[in-house]
Amino acid sequence: MDLADNPALEDYSLRYAPSTFRSWTPWMIVMSCLAGLSAMAGYALNAAFVNEFGFGNSVLGFAVAMVITLPLMLAAAYAIARKHIDIDLLTRGAGFGYLGSTLTSLVYATYTLIFLAYEGAIMAQAVTAISGLDIHLSYVVVAVVMIPLTVYGMTFSSKFQAGTWPIWVLLIGIAIWSAATAPHPLDNMVQSHVDGGGMVSGTVTVTLLTVFTIAAAQLALAAQIGEQGDYLRLIGDPVPGKAGRWRLAVFLGGPGVALFSMLIFFASTLLVGYAETRVSPERAAEPVELFTVVYERILGNHQAALVLAVVLVLLSQIKINIMNTYSGSLSWSNFFSRVLHRHPGRAVWVFLQVGLSLVLMELDIYHNIITVLAWYANIGIAWIAAVASDLVINKRLLKVSPPQVEFRRAHLFNVNPVGFGSMVVAGVVSMAAYYGALGATAAALSPFIALVIALVLPPVLAVATRGRWYIARGSDLPAAGELPCVVCHGSYDVSDMAACPFHEGTICSLCCSIEATCKDGCKPSAWRPVGPGEPVLLGLPVRVRAAAEETA
Repeated sequence: MDLADNPALEDYSLRYAPSTFRSWTPWMIVMSCLAGLSAMAGYALNAAFVNEFGFGNSVLGFAVAMVITLPLMLAAAYAIARKHIDIDLLTRGAGFGYLGSTLTSLVYATYTLIFLAYEGAIMAQAVTAISGLDIHLSYVVVAVVMIPLTVYGMTFSSKFQAGTWPIWVLLIGIAIWSAATAPHPLDNMVQSHVDGGGMVSGTVTVTLLTVFTIAAAQLALAAQIGEQGDYLRLIGDPVPGKAGRWRLAVFLGGPGVALFSMLIFFASTLLVGYAETRVSPERAAEPVELFTVVYERILGNHQAALVLAVVLVLLSQIKINIMNTYSGSLSWSNFFSRVLHRHPGRAVWVFLQVGLSLVLMELDIYHNIITVLAWYANIGIAWIAAVASDLVINKRLLKVSPPQVEFRRAHLFNVNPVGFGSMVVAGVVSMAAYYGALGATAAALSPFIALVIALVLPPVLAVATRGRWYIARGSDLPAAGELPCVVCHGSYDVSDMAACPFHEGTICSLCCSIEATCKDGCKPSAWRPVGPGEPVLLGLPVRVRAAAEETA
């Protein structure tokens, strides 16, 4: 069987996820979404910020970032959960167009790749600590092990994530209890920081610029909604009388991660604060060393503490890197289906994602992560803010864009200037600021420049273009049911189908995406609206329509 035809491998990676496939309970979806909370990256990054800027600046910076990113993630999460499409498909219809969203697929793939490599490096530290392997060989081990764990997508992931949460909660709970019962836990947490390479105690002056500089670097995490969305798209529709539970599940599985990140911040500073009373800040910032020190306090034996720390780190990193690898394979699938007009199967792109992460690990992304995130934040926040602006302002408040989120190539213009143009302008201006073109303060706060432009510009462009760049044409198809694809001969939900004059039948969104010879002949123009009036409604030949209606 072709890999792309295997539902257990594909998870409807480039399609609308039909109700027949969405068999998981909302809470199974939530448990998969919350895998990000197990990431050891948070402990290492939080320690780096607190040691450099102090606890007061860091906690306020993280709080500002949470307040900003939460509503952006909220808008995307509910759209994904209601439409049952991933962030890549959502972006197409939220102001970017079919080819315009190719750029954001690459942006999203880069995000998953950065964290797969960073989390993998932490996992490799654990392998080296327990086995004595050279760290570079450990990089290879932790990269290769992710392939069999993610090839089967949600089928394996949902069971693994649900089954391992009790163990993880127990292990992290023991660690927090150990640090919390140590002498002066609050003093350890809030008063220690690094100054000039050595450990000093005392408070650090809180300044507005420092707080917002920290928040600016954290804005990159808004792109995390893409990974949450890869699972949220598989949630079932709200059940009458239980809509509140459905909304709660979507909130916890999506933007709720931003709230939980604050809990991780306090937990990590508590743990690191204690560990730094026993070892150097550099060692305490490495999760294996951190948890070894914390466990050793209650076990009284270094080797036993090391084993327990390695188990926790490995389990945590496998949980988060299943998400990073899975989401990366989805984003690469979306990217290459448009660039190469080919889809060999999502599983193929698992190998690419893992291979690229190995390269980044070997290039020592672990010690350069803050610089990487500071750079990436300018682009990531421009993308998510532009999408949220279109979903909330253009579609709901101003109603200058169509209420539906159209993702099918057959119905979209190749590029929509509303979202795509806004992201490009926001990204270019903020990157110029990042490299010092607008002064030192603007360089430190450049992601906020991207945020403001990406929020304000979409409604301006939507009004200026009168919303004419969203829908190129429609299809005259039955309202519900499944229809056969004339190309691959599979049957898919009508939401995934379009009328295709080139093939004289109905075509699924994936086959339409990888069709390279039709030259967009179904649309009067794939690049710009032609003439006044409504989009073209394309029907089917009578004989084909009769067959389609009979199938439906």
